[in-house]
This record gives sequence, structure tokens and C-alpha cells, in this order.
Amino acid sequence: MYDSKKLAELKDSLAKWEETDLQKTLASMPERRADFITTSSEAVNRLYTPLDVAGLDYASDLGLPGEYPFTRGVHPTLHRGKLWTMRMFAGFGAAEETNARFRYLLDQGQTGLSVAFDLATLMGYDTDQPEALGEFGKCGVAISSLKDMEILLADIPLDKVSTSMTINSPAAIIWAMYIAAAEKQGVRADQLRGTLQNDILKEFIAQKEFIFPPHPSMRLVVDTMEYGSNSVPQWNTISISGYHIREAGSTAAQELAFTLADGLEYVRWGIARGMDVDEFAPRLSFFFNAHNDFFEEIAKYRAARRIWAREMKETFKAKNPRSWLCRFHTQTAGVSLTAQQPENNVVRVAIQALAAVLGGTQSLHTNSLDEALALPSEHAVTIALRTQQIIAEETGAANTVDPLGGSFFVEAQTNRIEAQAYAYFRRIEELGGVIPALEKGFFQSEISDAAYRYQREIDNGTRRIVGVNAYEENKPLTIPILQMDPNGYNRQIARLAEVRRTRDAGRVGQALDRLRIACLGTENSMPFLLDAVRAYATLGEIIHIMKEVFGTYEEPTWI
Repeated sequence: MYDSKKLAELKDSLAKWEETDLQKTLASMPERRADFITTSSEAVNRLYTPLDVAGLDYASDLGLPGEYPFTRGVHPTLHRGKLWTMRMFAGFGAAEETNARFRYLLDQGQTGLSVAFDLATLMGYDTDQPEALGEFGKCGVAISSLKDMEILLADIPLDKVSTSMTINSPAAIIWAMYIAAAEKQGVRADQLRGTLQNDILKEFIAQKEFIFPPHPSMRLVVDTMEYGSNSVPQWNTISISGYHIREAGSTAAQELAFTLADGLEYVRWGIARGMDVDEFAPRLSFFFNAHNDFFEEIAKYRAARRIWAREMKETFKAKNPRSWLCRFHTQTAGVSLTAQQPENNVVRVAIQALAAVLGGTQSLHTNSLDEALALPSEHAVTIALRTQQIIAEETGAANTVDPLGGSFFVEAQTNRIEAQAYAYFRRIEELGGVIPALEKGFFQSEISDAAYRYQREIDNGTRRIVGVNAYEENKPLTIPILQMDPNGYNRQIARLAEVRRTRDAGRVGQALDRLRIACLGTENSMPFLLDAVRAYATLGEIIHIMKEVFGTYEEPTWI
């Protein structure tokens, strides 16, 4: 891309500049610190020039937006044609409360739903099970049966609104409840649009909300992939998530490498099931974090597109260009929010969201200023949504595609993160693949080391966090905190009891028996899960059957 003679001249000019002008400036005005680093503790040079990207080939490394290798974006016009989906993550208390928040956000201009489930639901327990005690509605909405899902989605046109659901181990069951609730609205499965997180590998790696061992867990994921391809064609059946890997303390390169490695593993399992790669790959999507380091994050998204396109085209021989696309949702970094001076979180979120937009995201959630303290209040979540709307309408960031493409710094960071990702791919392969690597604790150890290094940098002052170890204040909080309905738990327990009392117990038993037989065999479990939830079998009852067949998983003691 660059003339070799001109590069040699630039190298000489740069050396002369360093010996003269730079040295004079440093003598009279030293730099603020000896080392400058990214959020991932990677060194940042003083200056970037064409010498840092001398090997860059425009056609093969960048290309044009909407064309292979998609470094510059998955669509030719990106946000000039259609803005990203503004999809605020929401869920708390009982289904009624979350439904009210959903409808409020849609009225405020949100363009898609994103459902947060409480810990009991995430772990496959009904609200009234002993294991769920004290967890009702605290980190999301409680969903124990189809009745809860019907209330959650009441008065929301599911044929017009796309929905993302952050659920993993019980993902197939919750998705079945969503499909069944849509049926009751008169909406067919082939009309539904949305995304199921359903990324069990990152649960073993980072978030730890697993139930079953890795292999039966993967079987359930592939069941949803297969069923979705045949019956719910507009649905993304996996959102391969780097977000939680980053929240656990990984670097940007680890987030990218481990996420894409997981994605490639799902592709291998889909092919092993007998599916053609082009049958399911176009419905795979990704979920990335937007952390504090503005340029590193933008580079990460660009590298993600290039790597995924190359691997799908060259390694898996996908022929459909849609199979090459790394389409992703982004959420601003919850781990970056501070309980100290929480108003500062508005600024952090705005910068992170801008990085996601400039990096070409397809949808975006912006965290609320109060999330280090509690679930978001209506006031705080409105500011978070308005942040996206201001970026869209006032900044000009959506007016051109990949505006930082060609930046010597951004291109060098993109290449650096890509090279680090491939180095991790090689290490994972040497360990026998993704599942053997996670069983040996490789991912967990790498993330733990990165998280420890990051915290040490804060503790020793190398890394300054405003309000935490820099510019501290001792002032009382003045922001409003969300208060949940104190009667929500009792209402949820009563509804669950009513469901059990009024349903056809014989139909439930038969559906659960058929599900058990399917799980023992090789049939796709989704039709049997649909039958069970339509009969109002509860989440906990279904999980109990699956535990009997699949067993449960405990992480090895080396962790």
C-alpha cells in the first residue's frame, strides 16, 4: 500500500525528528509518565506512521464496506442506511414490572427488546424452589413457566419487535416458552426475530452459570441451531459472547480470541450434526464488550470481522457471503462503572458507546449510571437510551462508514489484536481444542492473570480511575435508586401455585416423559420442550428431567 522508497525516507525523517525536535521538547517538558498502556496493558507508542502498517494491503486487509474481508463493516452503507438497533437490557422483579419497563422503553424510542433473567431462572430453578430463595428478581426477571412469559410479553407485537434473551444453560427451554407465548398472540415461529444468547462455552470459561456437563450442554445448543434453521429462520440461535469474558477480567485480545474460538467450535459441532455450514452460519451472531480504551475497542471490532470472515470462508469453506459476516451486539462495560461519583458513568458510557458505533456494531445497549449500585431506575435508563440517540442524531458518527479506517494507530491496533488472537488459537489447538482447554483451566487462568494485573495497576496507581484512586470525593449519593414492588415475590409464588393447580397434570407428565426419552436418545429436544412448556410444565420441572439424564457439572478443583 505504501511506496518502499517513501517509507525509507519517512524512516530517516522520523529518526531525525526523534533526535532533534522530540529531544528538545522532552528536555523542557517531560511526558506525564514513562509508559502509556491500553486498558489491556498493551504499550502505546508515542506516534504511529505508515511504518507501523507498512505491510497493509488495502484489498486483502481492509476492502470496501460490505465486501470481504468486512474489516470496514458488514454493510455497504452501515448506519447511513439504518441505525443500529437500540436494545436496552432490562429485567427485574416479576413479569409485570419488566413488561412495564419494556413498554416504557419502546415508547421512548427503543427499537428492540433485551431480556435479563434473575439468577434462579439462569440456573434453572423455579422461584419457589429452596435453591432460589433470596434471588427473586434481583438481577433480572423471574420466569418459571409459560404463564410468566405470556405476562412478560403482553401487548408487545412480537411480529414487529425483535427480542434478545440473555439465557444460557436453560436457553432452549426459555426459547420454547417465547415461541409458545408468540403462538398465543397469533404470531408464527417463522415471523419471530431475535437472538438467543445460548453460549454455553463462555459459561464454562467465565460466567459460571452452567448446569449440565459440556457435551450434553453442547448437544442442546446444536438442537436449537438445527431447529432454528428449519422452523425459526429469522432467529439468531446463538449470540457468541465475549462480553462476560471481558467482564471477568480478560484483555481485549483475550475477549476476541476466546469468543471467536467458541464460535468456531459451535460451527464444528453444527457440521458434525450433519448440517451444511451455510444452513446455520448466517444466523450466528456475536456479543462484545465496549470498554474504556476508545481506540483499542474499535480495533477489536474491526479485527473480529476480518478473522471471522477469513475462517468461515477459508477454513470451513462457507459459500454464502452471509456466513462470513461477523454481526454483533455491543454492551458498554458494566465492570467499568463505579459506585463512587456515579454521575461520571454517564461519560464513560457515552465514550464506550461511541466506540461501538464507530466500530460498526449492529445493536447496542448502554449501561445506566446507577448500575454499580442497583438495577437501573427509570430516570437512569432514560439517560442511557438518550445517550445512544444523541450519538445517532447529533454527533455525525453515523454519517460515514468506518471513519477511523486508515488511521495508522487504529490499523496497527487492529493488526496487533488479530495477531494476538491467532496466537491464542494456536495455543487452544495445542491443548486439544476448546472443551479440553476449558477442562484444563486454560481460559480461566489467562483471564485470572489479566484481571489480577489490571487490579494491581489500579492499586499501585499505574492505572488511574476517576473517583476511585484519582479525584476522590466524600459526598453523599443523590441519585434515585430503583425500588421493586414489595408484593412481587408473593404474586409470583401465587401465580406458580395457580399454574400447577389448574394445568392438566396428565398432559404435563406425558410431555415430561417424552422429553426424558428424547434426551436419552438423539432426537432434537426442541419439539419436546415446546410440548412441555405448552402444557405449563415449569422451568424447574423440565430441568429436573434433564439433570436426571445429563447429570450436572462441577468445575474441577484446580480452579
